[in-house]
Amino acid sequence: MNVLSWLLTAILVLNMTLATVIIFRERRDIGSTWAWLLVLYFIPLLGFVLYLFFAQNYRRTRLFEWKEIDRTGLREAAIEQLSRVGAGEYEIRNSAANDYRDLIVMHLKARQALYTENNEVELLLDGREKFDRLFQDIAEARDHIHIQYYIIQKDDLGGRLIRALAEKARAGVTVRLLYDELGSRRLNRRSLQEFRDAGGIAVAFFPSKFRLINFRLNYRNHRKLVVIDGKIGYVGGFNVGDEYLGLDPKFGYWRDTHLRMRGEAVHAMQARFILDWNQASHDKVHYRTELFPESEAKAESGAAGVQIVASGPESKLEYIKNGYVKMISSAKHSIFIQTPYFVPDAGFLDALRIATLSGVQVSIMIPDKPDHPFIYWATMSYIGVMLKAGVSVYLYRNGFIHAKTIVVDEEIASVGTANMDVRSFKLNFEVNAFLYDKEVSGKLADAFREDINVSEALTLEQYGQRSRRIRIKESVSRLLSPIL
Repeated sequence: MNVLSWLLTAILVLNMTLATVIIFRERRDIGSTWAWLLVLYFIPLLGFVLYLFFAQNYRRTRLFEWKEIDRTGLREAAIEQLSRVGAGEYEIRNSAANDYRDLIVMHLKARQALYTENNEVELLLDGREKFDRLFQDIAEARDHIHIQYYIIQKDDLGGRLIRALAEKARAGVTVRLLYDELGSRRLNRRSLQEFRDAGGIAVAFFPSKFRLINFRLNYRNHRKLVVIDGKIGYVGGFNVGDEYLGLDPKFGYWRDTHLRMRGEAVHAMQARFILDWNQASHDKVHYRTELFPESEAKAESGAAGVQIVASGPESKLEYIKNGYVKMISSAKHSIFIQTPYFVPDAGFLDALRIATLSGVQVSIMIPDKPDHPFIYWATMSYIGVMLKAGVSVYLYRNGFIHAKTIVVDEEIASVGTANMDVRSFKLNFEVNAFLYDKEVSGKLADAFREDINVSEALTLEQYGQRSRRIRIKESVSRLLSPIL
């Protein structure tokens, strides 16, 4: 046997062994299994390398641990709340939340996501508005700033943020900065030197253990959380970079949705940040009362019901996706969805189809331009499925829409970091706020209707006129969508 024959035989055996591992050991869903088998079959050697980098399974791994979390009272409160809500003994003052007790119970039972009221929720739909509010809150911080972003660009806005954090660190405020190494890959030691010299602490999530080699590349922390003095919290779609201010000529105006909150929900956001921080950093955060101060929000100034729900590849259940599906199944009149990527699984698709067949008005808004070509073509293939089901589809033309929102019957909503795609459902670490409030949900629905004015309705007839080349792109991208 010559060397080439021996090499080909070795590759074949390796592929067969790896295929066996995928099928019998990893216990992945069927779509993901077939996608990886196709990759291994058509690109055998490179497919093996891709599998090493992109196919680790964390569902049996305990990544997040904070031994002092019981001292916050959040876990005990969630357990007590679950028993009382389930028995109908818990008083829910918000009328919208009262009608969706089953959704509240689901999040309590699956994720111990404490339901909170007395929350003031402010919608931030524009990048300049969002960062003006954030920089103002940073300037007024007195005890600590906990800040976490998937992307922090090395540009004017990124530099401005680092300088603002450094200034507060010099003033004696404890500042912790957590960023994703892949998303914020342009950040380097030099970029953060001023911040660290001032006393700030910065760490990367899932950093490379070897130079240019990161076997955890596919599992990214996509969360965007800011907690200031334990009293103010931010969560939503905006990252940090000039493009989020609409300054990138490729995308133009950047339309996103973020929340600024005061109230009891901030404590859950704080706990989520600390769990992520303690996983990534050797400088562990320990409990102290200043991290969880008594809420200053009052019922008369805002009583929005909120649950903070996180999910990730370490979870056995897809908590945020399950929340989306439960909301869709509860709809009676309308569903408004905004997402930059629409690559859902079969359960999510079926829920939308059933809602449409039941007479619910389902509307989906996506960008009219790609920022990731493969994902865009996969998105368009699933949009075709929705058009055939009778869903109204809008292509946002006033720049780029990056919002991750769903509004049901203008009574409940979810805003956060999770897109309506398999990556957010299964692979990324995400966090969403589930909102039970007619006023907030109504404002989100109004924003959707405003965005329709700068969007184009896509019809089934228009979709059917796409070229053969585009159809091929969609078919290939959809085939690989479970692992995109």
